[in-house]
Amino acid sequence: MYISTIAFLVTILFGKFLIPILHKLKFGQNIREDGPKSHQKKSGTPTMGGLIFISSTVILMAVANKSYNFEGKLVVYSLVSFGAIGFIDDMMSILGKKNQGLTPFMKIILLTIVSLFIIHGGNMGSNIIIPFINKSVDLQIFNLPFIVFYFLTITNGSNLTDGVDGLATSVSVIILVFLAIASFITFHYSLSLFSGILSASLLGFLYFNWFPAKVIMGDTGSLALGGAIATIGMLLESPLLIVIIGGIYILEILSVVIQVTGFKITGRRIFKMSPIHHHFELSGWSETEIVMLFSMLTFFLCLFSFKMLF
Repeated sequence: MYISTIAFLVTILFGKFLIPILHKLKFGQNIREDGPKSHQKKSGTPTMGGLIFISSTVILMAVANKSYNFEGKLVVYSLVSFGAIGFIDDMMSILGKKNQGLTPFMKIILLTIVSLFIIHGGNMGSNIIIPFINKSVDLQIFNLPFIVFYFLTITNGSNLTDGVDGLATSVSVIILVFLAIASFITFHYSLSLFSGILSASLLGFLYFNWFPAKVIMGDTGSLALGGAIATIGMLLESPLLIVIIGGIYILEILSVVIQVTGFKITGRRIFKMSPIHHHFELSGWSETEIVMLFSMLTFFLCLFSFKMLF
């Protein structure tokens, strides 16, 4: 508990130190031209804020190095590696002065490469636990493509969720608190420690990221979060559990797929705008209301999963 409190305070200190630097360097967010008009005023808001909670988490995990093992090291590596892809994407966007950084193809290639390293480094078997029946199934030759697809889904879902002030941060805090408890109950103490530190760091970051945001986590933060959460699920042999508790991630990515597919087939848009949080915005919801709704949904998905698993 005390180290989570320290993580929260350290993140606040890092934020107060780093945000002025991001301002000075003019590392501002470029807003998509076809996005909600209300977002145009966010142009120039410092981005790459994910560096704040990534740094505090890595430092505090290093301080607690006597308390975590191989699993802890792997999930820290995952946080940093996926965050590095996001950092490259953010830097390309900033330098190019547009909302597009890495091309979608290049991003998928990099995410796949890092995912393969995580899978290899984790030395995991091909068993996954099936929710509801709580039994293990051996995927055998289907394991590698399934896990790669799983990593791409969770990281991109987390990335898409970061479109409203405080949304990705709030949803991820709830997911990580659940994972901290679930990891502890299943004796994965290093993963529990990591999840507790990262969730507390995110709470500290939320101080700056809540509407109206003083800093945006950027792809640096959203890809790091998705990668770390996906890795925890893999180490718990419960990727399908992540799909359930990360239902908002899945909803966001599905809304984009449905929008694109529906437009190609019918020539009409299913939603007013995708990802789906923008549909709610254009329907008159405030950013704070969207965050509260999606956070409540995530909380109930986690509560449902606890009853299902334990």
